[in-house]
Amino acid sequence: MSILSAVLGIALVLIVLGDAFETIVLSRRVTRRVRLARLFYKYTWRPWSALVRSIFSRRRQETYLGFYAPLSLLLLLILWATGLIIGFGLLHWASGSTIKTPDGTSGLNTYLYLSGTTFFTLGLGDVTPATSLGRGLIAFESGMGFGFLALVIGYLPVLNQSFSRREITISLLDARAGSPPTATEMLRRHSHDRGMEDLRQLLHEWERWSAELLENHLSYPVLGYFRSHHDNQS
Repeated sequence: MSILSAVLGIALVLIVLGDAFETIVLSRRVTRRVRLARLFYKYTWRPWSALVRSIFSRRRQETYLGFYAPLSLLLLLILWATGLIIGFGLLHWASGSTIKTPDGTSGLNTYLYLSGTTFFTLGLGDVTPATSLGRGLIAFESGMGFGFLALVIGYLPVLNQSFSRREITISLLDARAGSPPTATEMLRRHSHDRGMEDLRQLLHEWERWSAELLENHLSYPVLGYFRSHHDNQS
C-alpha cells in the first residue's frame, strides 16, 4: 500500500509540474494531446458554452462567455495546487514519517493537512514531522509552493498585457474601417489623395500585429478564450 501511494504521489506531482511548466514557462507550442490543461479546457469549455447559449439571450451570451477565460484560469491554478498538495500528502503518508499532532493521532487526512499548510507556507506548527525524511519533504514542498506562487504572479501579468495589446490594436481599427470593421469601409475611408499610402502603412502594421498574435496565442493558448470587450469587435 505504501509503495502504491508513493508511486501515485510521485506521478501526480510530476504530471502537475510538467503541465504547469509547459503552460507557463515553455514559450512554444506543445503538440502532445494528452495534457492536464488541455483536458481541463476540453471538458469545461463545452459545458460552459452550451449552458450559456441555452439559458441567456443572444445579447447577454457574449458577456457570460467572456467570464469563462478568467474563471477557468483561476480553476486551473486551483487544480494544479490541489494536485501538488495531494501528491505530496501521499508521499508523506507512504514514507511512514512519524508526525506530532495535538491529539496524538495521524491518518491520511492529517498528512494531507500537513501537505496543504506546507505548500501554502502557512507555518502553523500544529502538525510537525519527527523524522529526517519528513523534514526533507517539508522543506522541498515549501520551496515548491513558494516557486509556484512566483510563477503564478509572473504568469498573470503576461496574459493581461498580451490581451491588452490585442484589444488596443483592434479598437484603433474603428477609425479606419468602422464598427464593426469591414473591408469596404476601410477602402472608402482611404479613397483620398494619400489614402493608398496610408493604407499600405496600416497593412504593414497589421502584418506585424498578426505575427505577434500568432506567437502569443501559440505560446499561451488560453488567450483564445479571452473575448473582446465589445461585441462588434470580437
